[in-house]
Amino acid sequence: MESYALLLGSTLSAGTVLAIAALGLLINEKAGIVNLGAEGMMLCAAIAGFATVVHTGNTWLGFAAGMAVGALLAAVFGVLVIWLNTNQYATGLALSLFGVGFSAFAGISYVQAKLPELPRYAIPVLGDIPLAGPALFRQHPLVYLTMLLVAALVWFLYRSRAGLVLRSVGESPESAHALGYPVRRIRLLAVMAGGALCGLAGAYISTVYTPLWVEGMVAGRGWIALALTTFATWRPARVLLGAYLFGGVTMLQFHLQASGVQVASQLLSMLPYVATIVVLALISRNPAWIRANMPASLGKPFYAGS
Repeated sequence: MESYALLLGSTLSAGTVLAIAALGLLINEKAGIVNLGAEGMMLCAAIAGFATVVHTGNTWLGFAAGMAVGALLAAVFGVLVIWLNTNQYATGLALSLFGVGFSAFAGISYVQAKLPELPRYAIPVLGDIPLAGPALFRQHPLVYLTMLLVAALVWFLYRSRAGLVLRSVGESPESAHALGYPVRRIRLLAVMAGGALCGLAGAYISTVYTPLWVEGMVAGRGWIALALTTFATWRPARVLLGAYLFGGVTMLQFHLQASGVQVASQLLSMLPYVATIVVLALISRNPAWIRANMPASLGKPFYAGS
């Protein structure tokens, strides 16, 4: 039973990484922008967060640094695709490739660096419950803040005027522009907010989830987060559930290895990516369902002045 409790606890932590990044990409896509640069932004944020914690010893400052780097890279992407009308897909891929290379270069001197030991977190009383306590109530505060973020994003998108404006920009930017809304500025802010969340996810990986720096340590999570938005049909609550599902598949490989299951480690390492492909293939069997939930202007340029 203890091994299952450990699997559940690690699933929550692994899912948090995917959930934060996917929520950021969801905000982008609700505004009609597809950003394929999540992997690169997360890597740059990971080294920025790690370096900040090495020099300051403060994990929360590391999170802030990661968010700042993510927002900055997203702003560059936003200016290129929103004002200069470059191709969103090509620009996003370029950003991803840039992030991979730049993070590897910037992180050379931090490969052997060590972070200060993280404090142990536990919710009083609940953390002492046998089995469930260590799994559910001894997580890093960001795990619980992510759950609150999902609730806040649901309220923002579907219960606030600002969320309605953001969705209108993603559904029909021409109509929003005709009503006097600055479509380009709204899209840029959405892209930067999404970039900040991707940056937070990257910093969480290098400072909490696996507190070290290794080149390419994001290991495709940016692409999985991108797939999650489609898997969740652009709904924040479903993003969280999907993130825990993929996080569980990711941690299952370690659980099976520890249990002595005689399966090649390379095959187990493939599980998260195979699951992503299978899920996307199943969802794609119903194009009408995708079109009914996808923002109408997703990936399309907007040329009107604003």
